[in-house]
Amino acid sequence: MADNDNVFVFIGTYTSTEAAWEDYDSVRDLHSRGVIATYDAAVVNKDTDGKVHVRQREKPTEKGAWTGVAIGAVVGILFPPALIASAAIGAAVGGLAGHLWHGMSRSDMKDLGEALDAGTASLVIVGKSELAKKIAQATAHAQMRVEKELKINAKDFEKELAAEAKSI
Repeated sequence: MADNDNVFVFIGTYTSTEAAWEDYDSVRDLHSRGVIATYDAAVVNKDTDGKVHVRQREKPTEKGAWTGVAIGAVVGILFPPALIASAAIGAAVGGLAGHLWHGMSRSDMKDLGEALDAGTASLVIVGKSELAKKIAQATAHAQMRVEKELKINAKDFEKELAAEAKSI
């Protein structure tokens, strides 16, 4: 399969939420310049009570279904629903959970979950092509980076995203 036929998950961890937002904006700039294709991104952090918060800024995207739903599905399978502060994230897990569970090995899930736990904040990106090489400079503030290629066909994933986006 060519890179654009795969789904990739990238997580960068940060010592501050502000640093994660700086890199979020840098990645958004890469998209606007055409360096990276369709993607979904969010800054994820935990509050003092251990609740997981997923925050996004509006971003231009050629596929509206990617806005929030892909990130919601990834976060939804990496954290127990009781820890997630947003009900919308739980709703996004629906049909995408099956795709993600089948496309991600247990070790991938462990690595991604540990990356989310490693810092004060994380930048989570789900995209249709390999991300790490393209966003290395844009994520300069990250103290750790993890990228996993999921065994998921991007076209099938997009169909599920569209279906989930309509139901939310």
